[in-house]
Amino acid sequence: MTTLDAKLIEATIDFVKTELKNAEGGHDWFHIERVYKNSLLIAEQENVDLTVVALAALLHDIADPKFHDGDETLGSKVASTFLIKQNVAPEIIKHVTQIIDNMSFKNSFDLNTSFNSKEMEVVQDADRLDAIGAVGIARCFNYGGFKNRALYNPEIEPNLAMSKSEYKNSEAPTINHFYEKLLLLKDKMNTKTGKQIATERHLYMEGFLKQFFAEWEGNL
Repeated sequence: MTTLDAKLIEATIDFVKTELKNAEGGHDWFHIERVYKNSLLIAEQENVDLTVVALAALLHDIADPKFHDGDETLGSKVASTFLIKQNVAPEIIKHVTQIIDNMSFKNSFDLNTSFNSKEMEVVQDADRLDAIGAVGIARCFNYGGFKNRALYNPEIEPNLAMSKSEYKNSEAPTINHFYEKLLLLKDKMNTKTGKQIATERHLYMEGFLKQFFAEWEGNL
């Protein structure tokens, strides 16, 4: 496994903190930091290029399409421009930008997505872990509040067969997102470490939902 260039990582962290200083609370620097730490944790058990993993984790949400009019190309462009200025090797830049372009859950709707790498699997698992469990629940409702969505509406069923376009443009209540994405992530994990952590966090979400619906119905 490669070792990390401390100066490059420090410069990348400073760049990300500046770019995301006004970000929504579920997609801010602290989200990036958690994904970065989990990526390094998972990478310990995988044969990967640690530089690619670290840079992809730090830059994966540098321009999240949700906050940039749905532009799915901006993130890799911003990351590439930054990395070129840092004199990062072209093959590493290409790998990092490919990860940024392909790791999002919404890309699982694209059946023709062909790119994959062990490095992407590590960062993807780390990102998905931050979408589940206690932090995942907090992030989910934070974003729902940011979009002024209802907590729950019994008359609006989760859409379990949505298209990528429907997913990107959904305005459904926040609880629906658990069934449309969060509860599906456990079985989409790539690595052994990711699967182990996801199993525990999945159970936590199931317990939360049980409690939520009991309280909603006034059964407590």
